[in-house]
Amino acid sequence: MNTEFNAKNVPNRWFGRVAMSSVAAGLLALSLTVFAVLRPAQAEPTPLQTVPSVDVPRYMGTWHEIAKYPNWFQRKCASSTQATYTLQADGRVQVLNRCKTDKGEWTEALSAARQIGATNSPRLKVRFAPEWLSFIPMVWGDYWIIDLDPDYQWVVVSEPKREYLWILSRTPQMPAAIYQGLLGKLNDRGFDLKRIEPSKP
Repeated sequence: MNTEFNAKNVPNRWFGRVAMSSVAAGLLALSLTVFAVLRPAQAEPTPLQTVPSVDVPRYMGTWHEIAKYPNWFQRKCASSTQATYTLQADGRVQVLNRCKTDKGEWTEALSAARQIGATNSPRLKVRFAPEWLSFIPMVWGDYWIIDLDPDYQWVVVSEPKREYLWILSRTPQMPAAIYQGLLGKLNDRGFDLKRIEPSKP
């Protein structure tokens, strides 16, 4: 039996399919190349900057949540979200987070915070896991103070990847002009304003 390939024995429609496949592949490759060239470059946001320093004793006390990026660990909070910071003898900070559920009941979570660096550092680590797990680095989350009122009446908190964000105030409500000004600055710093969710007092 002659097994040598003979083009005469191959139906013309086979060549047609091969030719069409080649053309389609070429067009697809060309389209992807053009798309890659014409697509606007997605500029990486600049590294997130913090405020120069923080006076920790002045920062202590109760802060009310004005707005935030929604997150899974606050999903039960319906209103009156607040955090009370208390300086401990060892230099660490106790954080009591509380809010009201949709049933009007208070729910609380006790955590701890510690500064990274000098005693006026605006970069902290916060732990919500039990204290006996403190030795595990992963239980400590970044808490960076990125904007702060000179009179310590409002603060903006985030972390290096901009995945979390909180706007806090000493009072349950913030003047509209200050809030809008903060949103403008956050937009300039690469935050997605569409993700920000105002909190209910």
